[in-house]
Amino acid sequence: MAAASPPLLPINVLPTAAATTTTTIVLTAPDSTSSAADPRAYLARLLDSAKRSLSGARPWAELLDRASLSRPDSLADAAARARRNLAYFRVNYALLVAFSLAASLLAHPFALAALLALLAAWCVLYLLRPADTAPLAAFGRTFSDRETLGGLVAASAFVVFLTSVGTIVFSAVALGAAIACAHGAFRVPEEQLFLDEGVQVAGGAGSTLDLLSFFTNAAGGGGR
Repeated sequence: MAAASPPLLPINVLPTAAATTTTTIVLTAPDSTSSAADPRAYLARLLDSAKRSLSGARPWAELLDRASLSRPDSLADAAARARRNLAYFRVNYALLVAFSLAASLLAHPFALAALLALLAAWCVLYLLRPADTAPLAAFGRTFSDRETLGGLVAASAFVVFLTSVGTIVFSAVALGAAIACAHGAFRVPEEQLFLDEGVQVAGGAGSTLDLLSFFTNAAGGGGR
């Protein structure tokens, strides 16, 4: 007789607990260090551009050498001298115009204060203003970036063209430019200057752009 099979025991399968997934959301606050570094980076680029521009200046003793001055033979000779000397001493002449402007502003404190206030407004409200700053709020309303820029342009036009500040600035710039042109017309370029002229013309655009970037870096650094 065959042996009986053992009885089957019931097996209860208990449901496993569902795995719970915890999602953690980390909220990071704006980095105030990076926002504060933006004006410093802009100023660093500005100073670096100024140093590169001033590095192209010729020795002032060479510029003021009276032995190289003589009366030009004709108007065409004066124009040729001025063209060569302007290419050779372009940084020195730009500094001469800047010195003339600075002396004129120091002699007119009101014009100097107005220009400094205008420059401060441009730096605080536009050029050095962090990109994540809230829009400007004044007089019970909020001004967008475009409206702020328009107000700064309008204020600049008013100060320069509708007050005596513009006359002082334009007169000082014209005086410095006239002195530079007169010096260039009466100075006899040396043979070395003629030899260097090709190199100066080739590199003139770079140095001139470096000099102008002292102001135009604002578009890349702080403008929106």
